[in-house]
Amino acid sequence: MKKELREFLSQIESERKREDSKSLIKLMEEESGYKASLHGKIVGFGLYHYKYDSGREGDAIVTGFSPRKQNIAIYIMPGFSKYKKNLDKLGKHKTSKTCLYINKLSDVNESMLRELIKRSVSDMSKKYECKDA
Repeated sequence: MKKELREFLSQIESERKREDSKSLIKLMEEESGYKASLHGKIVGFGLYHYKYDSGREGDAIVTGFSPRKQNIAIYIMPGFSKYKKNLDKLGKHKTSKTCLYINKLSDVNESMLRELIKRSVSDMSKKYECKDA
């Protein structure tokens, strides 16, 4: 693990959230196939390049998470429309357009979370050229 990522994790006040973050890094590296990298306050896995019709373009993470004060936000970049069965079996969570919010890792079914991440990364790689950060 890179020094900047270790330092970022050490600054998480809640011990449970810090341990959940370490577990998520391992889990997401395994399921995404990408190494963890720090992007501000987001732990990202992989990068893809996007370009809008407007001409705006840039790079973004393929998947990742952010250990926020109130919850952990997990980024499922394709959104959730294709993953309803996974969400139904996931456990305690909330969603927005591309964020899955959990309070703690023990609230969710790990195998469903793994499948959700793996499927979302696969869907992203079908649409974009994805690479390690």
